[in-house]
Amino acid sequence: MWTDVDRRITRALGAVRNAFRGVLTRVDSAPPVQLVQLDGLAGERLQDHELMQHYGLTSNPPPGTMAAVLPLGGRTSHGVVIATEHAVYRLRALASGEVALYTDEGDSIVLHRGRLIEVTTQRLVINAVDAVEINTRSYTCHADTVTQDAPAITHTGASTLSNGFTARGGSGGVVGRIEGTIAATVDVQAGAVSLAHHDHQQHVGPPL
Repeated sequence: MWTDVDRRITRALGAVRNAFRGVLTRVDSAPPVQLVQLDGLAGERLQDHELMQHYGLTSNPPPGTMAAVLPLGGRTSHGVVIATEHAVYRLRALASGEVALYTDEGDSIVLHRGRLIEVTTQRLVINAVDAVEINTRSYTCHADTVTQDAPAITHTGASTLSNGFTARGGSGGVVGRIEGTIAATVDVQAGAVSLAHHDHQQHVGPPL
């Protein structure tokens, strides 16, 4: 009798599919929950399995991504993908506790040890409708050119410019207005007229 019971239990358990591994071949990212096509390790082609991801994070894994599939109710047709991994593109050699986001194109955001965040990309765009605020002790920008496109720019602290500057435009033909005193260590020149060396009358020496 017990042999017959064991046989029935074994047959019942054999009909229940355990979690298994597969490789993604296609992802449909349009539905509310992404649907994937994948090849199981047993050689079967599985269609329209849901790809479950954590709230606030979403990705569209490229073909060739490894996946862990959990068959709900033990049925392969009701499987959901609960984890993915890509050995080719995953950032390696992270220190214990470090976190990273990455793509197959080489873009990445890495939260390093020592409270350092490193962003790597070719073009970075920030869309902030109301405001962008940066609070820091020191700010450095290394660039070939810097463009500020705004109707008005306000500098509240002292500014130091090296290698000269050029000002153009202005309302009513006036390039700029200065309230206060200008101190020049060498000279001020308006057109061809030197403030330090001009003549008050032609052929008369510079002012005393």
